[in-house]
Amino acid sequence: MQQPSAPRKATGRPPRISRGEVIGTARRIVTEEGVERLTMRRLAAEIGSTPMALYHHVRNKEDLLVLLLDDYASRTLHRTELPTEPRERVVAAATAIHEALAACPWIVEVLTADDLMSAHALWFVEQIIDGLIACGLSLEGAARGYRAIWYYTAGEIMVRATATRRRTGVDRPTYRQQVFAGLDPSDLPRLAQLADRWEPLTAQDTYRDGLRSLVDGLLTAR
Repeated sequence: MQQPSAPRKATGRPPRISRGEVIGTARRIVTEEGVERLTMRRLAAEIGSTPMALYHHVRNKEDLLVLLLDDYASRTLHRTELPTEPRERVVAAATAIHEALAACPWIVEVLTADDLMSAHALWFVEQIIDGLIACGLSLEGAARGYRAIWYYTAGEIMVRATATRRRTGVDRPTYRQQVFAGLDPSDLPRLAQLADRWEPLTAQDTYRDGLRSLVDGLLTAR
C-alpha cells in the first residue's frame, strides 16, 4: 500500500524583517569581518530572509552603509558645549569626531568614500567650518580647511588601526624594526639616531598636537 507523502512546507513569503534587524546584523558583520564582507546576499542569509526583502529598507549596499554610519553617529556623536574661541572650537569639534571614529575604525574605511556622510555628524562639520570662518578664512577656504582636517583625522585613525591589527598576535620583529636595525649612520645619521626610539615615539597619541599645528598652518596661510 502506498504511503501518503509528507506534507510540503508552505513556501509563502519570508518573515517580515525590521530596519533595526537589518542594521544590527550588518553592524555585526562589518565589526567582526570588515566592510568588504558585507553584501546584500550575505546579509539576507544571516537574517534568514531574501535579498529582495532587504530592498524594502535599503536600495543597495551604499544605502546600507549610510544607515550604518548614521546609526553609529547617533549613538556616539552628541552635541556638546564647545569653546567660544573659534580656533579652540575647531580643535574641539575635530577632536570629538576623532574620538568617536577611533573607537570604530571600520567607519573611517567607509567614510573615505568621501560622498558618504552621516546627518548626525554634520553639526560638528558646521562647527569646524564656522570656526575657521570666524578665524578669518573665506567660506571656500574654510571648506578646504575642513577637508584638510578630515584627511588628517581619517588618515591618522586608519594608519593606527592597520598597525594595531598587523601587530596583534605577532611576537617577531616588525619589518620596520628589521630595517632600522641595519641603518648606516654615515648615510642616514638622523634616522640611525632615532632607531632605538622610533617605535615608542611613533606609538604616542599626538593627534591633538598635530591638529593644532594643522589649524595654525591653515590660519597662517590665509
